[in-house]
Amino acid sequence: MPYSTFAQTGAGRIPTQAFVPGKRKRLNALAVGFNILLPTVAYAIVFGALAFNVRYETPRLAWSIAALGLLASAASLALGRCSRGLDSQPMWYTFFAASLGLAVVMGAVLGDYTFLSTMEAALDFQNLSSYPAVDPARQKGQQLMDAGRVYFASDSKLDFEKSMSFHDFDEYCVVPIVSGTDTLASYDFWAVGVNCCNGPKQQFRCGEYGNLHARSGLRYLDEGKRQFFRLAVQQAEAAYGIQAKHPLFFTWTQDPLMLVTSKVEAAWRFYYFTVAAHFFTNLSLVLVALLGFSKLGS
Repeated sequence: MPYSTFAQTGAGRIPTQAFVPGKRKRLNALAVGFNILLPTVAYAIVFGALAFNVRYETPRLAWSIAALGLLASAASLALGRCSRGLDSQPMWYTFFAASLGLAVVMGAVLGDYTFLSTMEAALDFQNLSSYPAVDPARQKGQQLMDAGRVYFASDSKLDFEKSMSFHDFDEYCVVPIVSGTDTLASYDFWAVGVNCCNGPKQQFRCGEYGNLHARSGLRYLDEGKRQFFRLAVQQAEAAYGIQAKHPLFFTWTQDPLMLVTSKVEAAWRFYYFTVAAHFFTNLSLVLVALLGFSKLGS
């Protein structure tokens, strides 16, 4: 045999460990394969769980998946420390622990951002009602409290003469949605936007305000911003002598459903792009580690 370690016994010397040609290469190939594939798989799973339906339907399960990823990273780190002196390549455990932990954290951060910025509202719209041919002059906001998408009557429009804004770091812009020319008993339907008021009178320039075919609204669900829109409506009530008993806020658009669909598609494109980017970045790091470990005799 090319190399052996011997122990002294009464019968003479016997080999206790032998070098097996090609064993180190097989271990290297296995370690490299795990380090290339598994962190990206973990990133994709954690990101997907925290950004899409799993998070919306069972948030505890989504966060548990992320916690299991971190636990696996910690276990790999512990295994690497325990294997020193027993395994010819203990540093691959440490590398895997670091890359897996980073993948889980990145997947959790970006998944959480995608959910809160896009998917939560998009999934909420699936549980809200759609109302056709709503006449702002006849129907009240209290009747449509569960509205997600509202298609207003054909003569509905934005009353730009009653535009108003409220400033609090950002500019919260509102304008009533009306029909006909008579003063309404209650202005309950408002198109809104952030930082889109122009001119000395703060004219409303949000959403598809210039689209003559736009007569629909997508419900504004961000509660943190809705409180500032309410303050803007209160200013409009005082300035124009009108009432808004149950104001509802909408993004003014021609096709609310397309607006939701485009946001969901953008979220999925971002997901696929970041998974691909993570794979190639991680692949580059593995190749650099492989070169470094080979120089160290690993």
